[in-house]
Amino acid sequence: MQKVTVTTAQPPQESFAKRYGLIIGLIALLAIILLPAPAGLPVAGQRMLGILVFSVIVWMTDAISYPVSAAVIMTLMAFLLGISPDVADPKKVIGTSKALTMALGGFSNTALALVGGALFLSAAMTQTGLDKRIALFVLSKVGAKTNRVLAGVIFVGFILSFFVPSTTARVACLVPIVMGMIKAFGVNQKSAFAGVMMIATAQADSLWNVGIKTAAAQNLIALGFIEKQLGVYITWLDWFIAAAPFSAIMSVVLYYVLLKLMPPEMDEIPGGKEAVAKELAALGPMKTDEKKLLALSLILLFFWSTEKIVHPFDTSTTTIAAITLMLLPGIGVMTWKDAQAKIPWGTLILFGVGISLGSAILSTKAAAWLAKIIVSMFGLETMSSLVILAVLAAFLIIIHLGFASATALAAAMIPIIISILQGVKTPGINIVGMTMVLQYVVSFGFILPVNAPQNMIAYGTETFEVRDFIRTGIPLTIIAYALIVLMGATYWKWLGIVS
Repeated sequence: MQKVTVTTAQPPQESFAKRYGLIIGLIALLAIILLPAPAGLPVAGQRMLGILVFSVIVWMTDAISYPVSAAVIMTLMAFLLGISPDVADPKKVIGTSKALTMALGGFSNTALALVGGALFLSAAMTQTGLDKRIALFVLSKVGAKTNRVLAGVIFVGFILSFFVPSTTARVACLVPIVMGMIKAFGVNQKSAFAGVMMIATAQADSLWNVGIKTAAAQNLIALGFIEKQLGVYITWLDWFIAAAPFSAIMSVVLYYVLLKLMPPEMDEIPGGKEAVAKELAALGPMKTDEKKLLALSLILLFFWSTEKIVHPFDTSTTTIAAITLMLLPGIGVMTWKDAQAKIPWGTLILFGVGISLGSAILSTKAAAWLAKIIVSMFGLETMSSLVILAVLAAFLIIIHLGFASATALAAAMIPIIISILQGVKTPGINIVGMTMVLQYVVSFGFILPVNAPQNMIAYGTETFEVRDFIRTGIPLTIIAYALIVLMGATYWKWLGIVS
């Protein structure tokens, strides 16, 4: 099968927001810190709110790259907090040394180790080609009927979510395979079949970001805040039991929504099964490194799924141990030189600074002050847990329309969500469970291609138009939102997650 190179489509001209986003962000920051300090909000908290607004603006406008935005945020925190009165002792200033320590605090979080480990694991999958073999093996079993190929693509997204803890890496693996299938089948690249396969590739992976704790970095940001602020550790299996039914139901919904709104032109692709089988055969027998990585991945999956049940080791520790073995001479499957070229280090930097940003918003009491305003504005104080869930889920879906990264959205919003939930007086509300469910909504980047990197990878194939993504993404989002509320009233209520 012909090798296919996929590049992300670039807009021909910078938008006004992208061109001036940094300036707009700095003006907003300056305006906020120069305002008279509101009652109950420390000076440091006011400045952190300014930094938060600045961060949201540059992230939403994509004015500067995420790694650069992380450096700017650290610098702003070091200086603006450094000259602010200490929250604990207002007679003293925090000092730039302590403020910089706060700005770097996220890099000592155990969740950062898990994200780093996940990136290495994804690099190993790419290095050995095991991810491609898994994808082709599954697709070889589904036949040549277009609806079965669609189901196979969605199922591959599910399977890879267990073994490749990076949405972007999973989609980057599957997109060239699907493009190769499209070309081998002789199907027009602009056909409904080609478009529906690519949209399914991106959306299925986004859906399973919800179902599996280790599938996406944004989950780990939320879990880091839950553990630090609420003192509760959520195991891999606890997350899976709560979230996997949602992802499974939505995968079926995705299948029917795509077939209904973008029906393929044909029912069966002549020679389709043979084309996939040929590509799989071209890989040859499993190489030693693939066997090692598969064994290591299965052992790691066992440790993830049985933490706190058959052993006391947390997810981050077992992942770091696996990565260590993966890099050791003789035992491992790649060298450090192989790995470092394949690691998106900017993702790791953004993750660490995102945790620092959220932690500083909490420690300066900015989150609690903002939460009081939001609780009062929406009248959440005495609402039922289900209504609170519905309101906050809708809020996150709307605000996600402006974000190109669920990781950035989680870093900005989850600390505030926790503070909001702590501020309500609804009896019996489960703050930990509600935060976890609302984190699921953070992964709802279903409407616009720019809402997630995986969407942009699929869009870069030029197999579908933006309107196609929106046309299928809106009903998918509405159904996902309705399912969140329905499961909040039934399944999650029975598990004691929401109340």
